[in-house]
Amino acid sequence: MKYVVEINGERVNVELDGATAIVNGERLNVDLQSIHGTPVRLVRIGEAMHRVASRRQPHNGRGSYAIDVDGFRYEVLTLDERTRAIRDLSAKSEKDSGPAPLKAPMPGLVVRIAVAVGDTVAAGQALVVVEAMKMENELRAASAGVVTAIRAVQGTAVEKGAVLVELGAAT
Repeated sequence: MKYVVEINGERVNVELDGATAIVNGERLNVDLQSIHGTPVRLVRIGEAMHRVASRRQPHNGRGSYAIDVDGFRYEVLTLDERTRAIRDLSAKSEKDSGPAPLKAPMPGLVVRIAVAVGDTVAAGQALVVVEAMKMENELRAASAGVVTAIRAVQGTAVEKGAVLVELGAAT
């Protein structure tokens, strides 16, 4: 099976075939072992052994994971070749209309607002923390921009799809 994996924004091509992985054209011997009763797995790549724990990030979309490797956290998007190609084509056909507003992906309680009107934000920067189902979800900017309005109020409930932060083009 072939995948396109984005690790902290950098794309890597991965093909898995049993105990072999081909990563960006380099063939590697791999092995995966679960540690019973824990979310941790031991991953052997060549002679190196790594402790890995992963969690799905459903609020970031299909194929999105937070992965801890030997104590370092990575944001990973893993899609099969076909899905990645469809997303790339869709992205190319969309007209660039500037920064999109941050909307609540689920109903919840606004716990923290990390920005103020006038702040310049980078893509991926945390804007608002919403608590849903006893979990805090850090909502991030999809693209760089300037905060033009904050519609969320700390301590209040929001519905799915509610606009929390409006962003304008960075000057």
